[in-house]
Amino acid sequence: MPAQSPLSIAVVGPGAIGGTIAAWLSRSPRVRQVTLCARSPLDRLVVETPDGSVIEADPRVVTSPTDITAPVDWVLVATKAYDVEVASAWFAGLVGPATRVAVLQNGVEHVERFAPFVARDRITPVVVDIPAERTGPGRILHRREGTVIVPSGQAGQDFVALFADSVIAASTTDDFVTVAWTKLAVNCAGAVSALTGQPGGVVRAEGIADLMRAMVRECVAVGRAVGADLGDELPDWVVERAMTSPPDSVNSLLGDRLAGRPMEWDARNGVIVRLGREHDIETPVNALCATLVSATAWRP
Repeated sequence: MPAQSPLSIAVVGPGAIGGTIAAWLSRSPRVRQVTLCARSPLDRLVVETPDGSVIEADPRVVTSPTDITAPVDWVLVATKAYDVEVASAWFAGLVGPATRVAVLQNGVEHVERFAPFVARDRITPVVVDIPAERTGPGRILHRREGTVIVPSGQAGQDFVALFADSVIAASTTDDFVTVAWTKLAVNCAGAVSALTGQPGGVVRAEGIADLMRAMVRECVAVGRAVGADLGDELPDWVVERAMTSPPDSVNSLLGDRLAGRPMEWDARNGVIVRLGREHDIETPVNALCATLVSATAWRP
């Protein structure tokens, strides 16, 4: 079998996750070009890797969909979950007859968000766990190697192959629903940082661990109702994970609040409330958190 030609990749949303992935893919012999679709120009990407070394990448940067000259093999959407319409505006130029769209976003509705803009069978949902923080335009601290997980199948295998030359562990799963809801359990509990304005170490404050467990228990109940295989131990696992993470870590929800940006409260907590309502499952703790986080942006 002849070797596959190097691929063209477009990353829509070069924030902490998108920028980290773009930097690593820029080093891959499997990739001939990485294009960053950004709101504003970037001079380059500088990523401090988990081992302390630094990756500097100089991908092509475009700031308007009109700058796109040809479709690419893969579009990697790494915008926030609320930015679907903005992200999809790039599809007209980027998506050709053979293009696949990978959605690297929080939540459990990857395909549903983008189905109005591209055929469902062209969409590959991705669960991302890459602890990375944006420290400035194009500057990123990649704290730990991280993982990306996609559904089994040819598209999933092709996506995984993109990461063969990076420290990011990519894999497929036959039970993507469970993987996505397990990640949601972590994300829903992370709302406490946005509510308190404190980094991850706030889990050690009195009462916070119990609050996080309550949020995750609601997530487990709703996740089971939609087909996820979630164990009773998940709330304790989420709290232990938080306890052993760097106390100064800033999740994206808190990062957005501190920067005055919109927040993904619906993808992290609101979805649990919405789907819980559909299945007659009460979710008062997530409902309260979603309401409070959403209200932080309110102005009289």
